[in-house]
Amino acid sequence: MSVLPLVFTSGWASGVNAYAVVLLLGVFGATGLSDDVPETLQRPEVLVMAGVLFLCEAVADKIPYVDSAWDSVHTVIRPVAGAWVGALLAGQSGSLSEVAAGLIGGSTALASHAVKAGTRMAVNTSPEPFSNVILSLAEDLGVGGVVAFAMFHPEAAAVMAGVLLLAGLLTLFFLISRIRRFRRRRARRREEKRLGKPAAGGRSVSGGR
Repeated sequence: MSVLPLVFTSGWASGVNAYAVVLLLGVFGATGLSDDVPETLQRPEVLVMAGVLFLCEAVADKIPYVDSAWDSVHTVIRPVAGAWVGALLAGQSGSLSEVAAGLIGGSTALASHAVKAGTRMAVNTSPEPFSNVILSLAEDLGVGGVVAFAMFHPEAAAVMAGVLLLAGLLTLFFLISRIRRFRRRRARRREEKRLGKPAAGGRSVSGGR
């Protein structure tokens, strides 16, 4: 059986939460639930590091603006992780070139990362913090569920990942205008603060004479 569906699914999931993907795949392999997981992902040090970083992301991902800063740092990390996991899976299976698997996993991770990061920037324009927590939990559960499902039904999981990726890209397209408006307002507030300009509708001290 071709490993391509699993590579695609793991790539999509890595763009959302790369540490969860490494941790889940490693656990599935270490516990003997799957023979498709490379030994590299099952190593104790890899599992421990992935678990610690997963906990760090679980916290940072639920704090407004901290989540966007975290996403910025992971713009390179997530696609690289997707490519790395894809290449490892292809090497374990032998049914797909490692280079091709790396390209598929990395590009898919980059696309899903763009959706995640862009969506978070739009959500951060909301004054309440609860939407961040809800969205983060939904992402964690979604990644966990799809990756676990992919271990037993890789083709169906790949279809689910594709649908989620497409839906995310369409949603991001509609959110771009909101992100741009938020950036313009923030830039205008910074400029007004720098120039000491009063807020709209207000009066300066010199203007009252």
